[in-house]
Amino acid sequence: MNYEQQPHRRRNLLTGEWVICSPHRAARPWQGQLEDTARSKRPQHDPACYLCAGNARSGGKRNPDYQDTFVFENDFRALLDDEGHDEGDEKHPLLCSKLIRGTCRVVCFSPRHDLTLAQMSEAEISKVVQTWIDQTSELGQKYCWVQVFENKGAAMGCSNPHPHGQIWAMDDVPTVPNLEDENQFDYYRRNGSVLLSDYLETELKVEERLVCLNDDWAVLVPYWAVWPFETILLPRFKASRLTDLSFARVDSLSNILRNLLRRYDGLFNVDFPYSMGWHGAPFDGTAGEHWQVHAHFYPPLLRSASVRKFMVGFEMLGESQRDITPELAAERLRGVELEAASGKDCI
Repeated sequence: MNYEQQPHRRRNLLTGEWVICSPHRAARPWQGQLEDTARSKRPQHDPACYLCAGNARSGGKRNPDYQDTFVFENDFRALLDDEGHDEGDEKHPLLCSKLIRGTCRVVCFSPRHDLTLAQMSEAEISKVVQTWIDQTSELGQKYCWVQVFENKGAAMGCSNPHPHGQIWAMDDVPTVPNLEDENQFDYYRRNGSVLLSDYLETELKVEERLVCLNDDWAVLVPYWAVWPFETILLPRFKASRLTDLSFARVDSLSNILRNLLRRYDGLFNVDFPYSMGWHGAPFDGTAGEHWQVHAHFYPPLLRSASVRKFMVGFEMLGESQRDITPELAAERLRGVELEAASGKDCI
């Protein structure tokens, strides 16, 4: 079978789900269209922004005059850590529910209102990564799941352009990471090795879906990618959780994050929107040996700064589907020319 020409399905190793790939519908009909979409010019400090240093937030509290990263409890959080409420679950077999406790925090990456992670220096990004680790370590002492994520851009529902992300923690493992846990554990039980480590070794030999790498990390368009320019960021060493990272590997992670995000921005010459997040072993009292920590990046753009992919129709009712192959997506991202950087930069 010619997988570059004929429709086929690819299986997601982490979730067990399938995606339909229809490469014959794309047939390379575009050259990475650049539109006249000017990047918005924002001030370094916006007096009206509730995330800027020194400003009042929506809930009435005032931000300190922070100089790098700043973390606070979300004023309108989706999860509550109230210890006093009823433990009772719905008893009807067809009406299943359970109470959930948790908390939600906001992480401001920088006091600069006009920056994105892609525009920050590696040293500045390292502070963000270390904040992710510190927050994960703290919250993991109380909650079994800690979800670090960022929604970037209005296309991903982000209403405030100030560079920031979120951390949600809860006392149960959500649906998607629970599937990842089950599939990674099953692979480890059957093979005695870590699924994502074996997968990365395979991808590094093939190189078709490789975007960039350095000594410690690699970025791929996964074989089972759903979103057009979806990527997965993987360590080239054993690490079950973000909290396993050494200071040196925090720096190398910052290096590859900056490389990837600049490639995204350069693809269509825009501040590239995406949702990203980290998955690692739950804080369940085990070593999580079957896990390999990793980050998912889900960008919606398809052919230009204004042409997006939507999950509708068959994809909502049947199965996810894509036209541009993961191999071609990786080729496009590899082909983005980056400005000259330090000699330690990724390839």
